[in-house]
Amino acid sequence: MTASEEQHICLVGLSGSGKSTVGPILASQLGLGACVDLDIVIEQRLGRSASQIFAEQGEGVFRQCESEALEEALAGPAVVIATGGGVVLDQANRLLLSRHATVVWLRCSVADLADRLKDAEGSRPLLTGDIEFALHRLAEERNALYSSVADLVIDVDGLDPRAVSEAVIEALS
Repeated sequence: MTASEEQHICLVGLSGSGKSTVGPILASQLGLGACVDLDIVIEQRLGRSASQIFAEQGEGVFRQCESEALEEALAGPAVVIATGGGVVLDQANRLLLSRHATVVWLRCSVADLADRLKDAEGSRPLLTGDIEFALHRLAEERNALYSSVADLVIDVDGLDPRAVSEAVIEALS
């Protein structure tokens, strides 16, 4: 599989599902050469961390920048795109994903996510307080949206990033 034969691969899923870690591995294995991590793009553009953006400018500013970054990434050459967990909240983003990418939902149980994120509270603005409770709330809000855009679903519980990437590649072929 080469980049010229493929369209964008977009990874969606809850915070902690492995999008940012799996993205570069997958891009390398597919020969796409690049992974665009939307959270990193947003942080670079706004000059602060996601947590600072949420605290100082609000979620709306973050989501607007996220939509712009997604649209720009999808307009460029084929890459793997690691989206933020909330990218599916905006209907326009869901349409872009459905039309311009193969969308892979990295699905993970709340218990596994809570274990993965137990030390990440400060860097995840929507996971303050009881992380497991926050993850349940986000899963209830977002899982149907992930399902609505997903071309492929990969269950990632207990898998290391390389195994997830291999599962994605197998599902794509």
